Amino acid sequence: MVESYNEMASITGATRSHYRRFDDWLKCQTEDVLHHKRAEADLAFRRVGITFAVYGNEAGTERLIPFDLIPRIIPAHEWHTLQTGLRQRVEALNKFIHDVYHDQNILRAGVIPADQVLKNAQYRPEMQGVDVPGDIYSHIAGVDVVRAGTGDDGVFYVLEDNLRVPSGVSYMLENRKMMMRLFPELFARNRIAPVEHYPDLLLDSLRAVAPIGVDDPTVVVMTPGIYNSAYFEHAFLAQQMGIELVEGQDLFVEDNLVYMRTTNGPKRVDVIYRRIDDDFLDPLAFRADSTLGVPGLLSVYRAGRVTLANAIGTGVADDKSIYPFVPDMIEFYLGEKPILNNVPTYQCRRPDDLAYTLDNLGELVVKEVHGAGGYGMLIGPASTKAEIEAFRQRLIAKPDGYIAQPTLALSACPTFVEAGIAPRHIDLRPFVLSSGKGVTMVPGGLTRVALTEGSLVVNSSQGGGTKDTWVLEK
Repeated sequence: MVESYNEMASITGATRSHYRRFDDWLKCQTEDVLHHKRAEADLAFRRVGITFAVYGNEAGTERLIPFDLIPRIIPAHEWHTLQTGLRQRVEALNKFIHDVYHDQNILRAGVIPADQVLKNAQYRPEMQGVDVPGDIYSHIAGVDVVRAGTGDDGVFYVLEDNLRVPSGVSYMLENRKMMMRLFPELFARNRIAPVEHYPDLLLDSLRAVAPIGVDDPTVVVMTPGIYNSAYFEHAFLAQQMGIELVEGQDLFVEDNLVYMRTTNGPKRVDVIYRRIDDDFLDPLAFRADSTLGVPGLLSVYRAGRVTLANAIGTGVADDKSIYPFVPDMIEFYLGEKPILNNVPTYQCRRPDDLAYTLDNLGELVVKEVHGAGGYGMLIGPASTKAEIEAFRQRLIAKPDGYIAQPTLALSACPTFVEAGIAPRHIDLRPFVLSSGKGVTMVPGGLTRVALTEGSLVVNSSQGGGTKDTWVLEK
């Protein structure tokens, strides 16, 4: 069996050129030193409170996301290709969302079946005809990218687009801070592109999409509260941007404006970076039982007197049933060929694709179209016959709820595990910011690593860890 692409070493075992300086340093480190440094990192993360809530975990809901000491390194030319492809993709996705809620040209042209969009659970008819600043709907996108292939033939693919409330950027920032603290000498030896300015870029992007006529906008981060799995990130980003962290109960609507309760009285809010799903934003418009949202928020939003980032209804573009059509969107809206490829995808709503999937369940990865976090999926090669047969019945009962993809040989990166340094599979989530001023991002993103040997599931909720991501400057 040919091994998957190794980020650090070629098929002959030679260290790839962009890893050579790091490899020279690593060879001088003992396992005792690395164990000590990892313990130091764990202690620091625990003191700061960098935890992740795992719902349904009997051992306790709060835990550290394991941090690996060995970075994922990307050379400048590879990052240039990734960055260009991500900008292209997010630009097309924003145009698609605008089109869906306005003229629906892509549906009229038959590029995407209308029913697949208009009957999608993430389509929000309340957004039809609503104009948003700069026609930007997904202000913050987390696009999951993998390198797949064998030997020295590794190709980048987009695995999924996260356009609603993508998380993980705080771990990207804290991982960099931790590596600089533990190994300052590495940053003297290597020209590593900075990421610490991300909060400034984010705040600039949010301020740039303020309602028309607002020159000095008040921006807030809106959180569901301390029990949310990403609460640390909500608080972290608010603190880094120097803005208020609020819950729904801290806001109210009056005279078709949104206000924040403060010790000095009500203060108008112009831009809300919301980390709450659509359903819970406004109990008058969506779920009446929501205690997390702000009654009347939708009416203010529709009137253009407050900006929500990301916009209501962005989920219609990151649903896994829409994912296969993103390359078509790029050609339709931009007149360009996609720079980054999709993973080949079988749409189980199609009879032929369903038949193929059912015949090959043991070799495929099957995902719920609304699933997230590694839940609701089948990894055929890693599943028992009983698990495959149970999943087969779910698939037959609701084929339009699933897509299937070949099991990719995800690239591997050396990782410091209990047995020493060993390859583990990884992905990458760059964070792409959009505003009326254009599309920007910091070099790199969050590298997630499947810590279990042979596992392809990198999600933090499924026991994955994280690494610092270095993009080398020329």
